[in-house]
Amino acid sequence: MFRKFIAGFTSISLWACVIGLGYPLTACSGVTVAQDIVNWTPALQSAVQTINGTAALLAPADAPIFTAATVGFDAASNLLVAQAKAYLANPSASILVQLQNAVLAFQSSVNASVLAAAKITNSASQASALNAINGVATIVTAILALVSSIKGSTLTPASVKAPQLAQVEPLLDRQQSVAIVAEHYGISSQEAAVRVSLAENRLISQGF
Repeated sequence: MFRKFIAGFTSISLWACVIGLGYPLTACSGVTVAQDIVNWTPALQSAVQTINGTAALLAPADAPIFTAATVGFDAASNLLVAQAKAYLANPSASILVQLQNAVLAFQSSVNASVLAAAKITNSASQASALNAINGVATIVTAILALVSSIKGSTLTPASVKAPQLAQVEPLLDRQQSVAIVAEHYGISSQEAAVRVSLAENRLISQGF
């Protein structure tokens, strides 16, 4: 019970920092945030594996579109996890910049893939493609919110490459995103929904 309380308290404190509930956005511990990013690794790798197996489920004409839109996900996820682990081992300003660059590049790639998948005209293929990408998009958005909260972060809206979150958010499955966050942090769907909304809204309002 005590361990569960401590884990819950840490999670609440971290997310309060990320979404700015009573904490300055620059006050987050980089090490704590980096550890949470590393903790996302199994879910991120699983989501990318889902991407890799989705093309075979699509209509023949749609599979190449999906594959082209998601071709860099394996490399991007591996780089992001590697940079988070590097920052966790050595929380320096230079490695933080590399971590920021990794998450920004991945976020841009994921957002572009969402827009590409939305153009698939076969309704079944489009639904499968967006469902698969949504898992990766949810985790990368969560990681972007975490990285932007690290003390010393130099992330600014000017750093973000188009397309931005505001362009793709209407195409994402909110229920799926909530379920992913709820499972990761061991919280209720209701609390996860609040966290997802607040984190997304903060990023969008800041131009991410």
